[in-house]
Amino acid sequence: MIQVVNLEKTYPHPTKPVTALRGISLTIKKGSFSLLMGPSGCGKSTLLNLIGGLDHPTTGEIFIAGKPTRDFTDTEWTALRRSEIGMIFQFFNLLPMLNALENVSLPLLLRGDRSVEAREKARDALVGVGLESRLEHLPSALSGGEMQRVAIARADAICPKILLADEPTGNLDSKTGEDILRLLASRSQQSGVTILLATHSKQAISYGDQVIHLKDSQIDRIEEP
Repeated sequence: MIQVVNLEKTYPHPTKPVTALRGISLTIKKGSFSLLMGPSGCGKSTLLNLIGGLDHPTTGEIFIAGKPTRDFTDTEWTALRRSEIGMIFQFFNLLPMLNALENVSLPLLLRGDRSVEAREKARDALVGVGLESRLEHLPSALSGGEMQRVAIARADAICPKILLADEPTGNLDSKTGEDILRLLASRSQQSGVTILLATHSKQAISYGDQVIHLKDSQIDRIEEP
């Protein structure tokens, strides 16, 4: 589903360029739940951003479902994120003036879904993460775990083939974090979505099909629990 070949990312600097990734090659199988683990600054978020098209590699190639992405325009990447790649962030990125239903509906409306259809899909996604009683609540009225569930529903509502999650349990207590991991694992098992999750949490290892350990901007090892 995802293939990365000799990927490198270097950020320019007048005196000392910073290399965030070097020589990354890996394959993420369709329908798998893969984990990216490693110390802060090792390149986990950079790799997710490159795969999601939020940033562009210095060298190397990324294939999504067999298609090379080297020549994708920003417009093509945006279209892909609205239809095939869902993204979940540590800090939720919910719009504070919109309620849960509106936050989840927004990406659907932006891609051209009709308002009635967008609300129906958003409602189904929120019910799917256990928030049927929180549809009209603003983010300020939700707990951290509930806000992360809204963020998962927002990513899931587009029916993506790929979910990229960047430290989705990083700001949650251990019990809530476990609930979120269990929820993501169920999405992979039930709908066949391919999940790549960056995390520090050792709790997550039991849910992963493979664990990709990064160190010093490179792949240190890959394990299958």
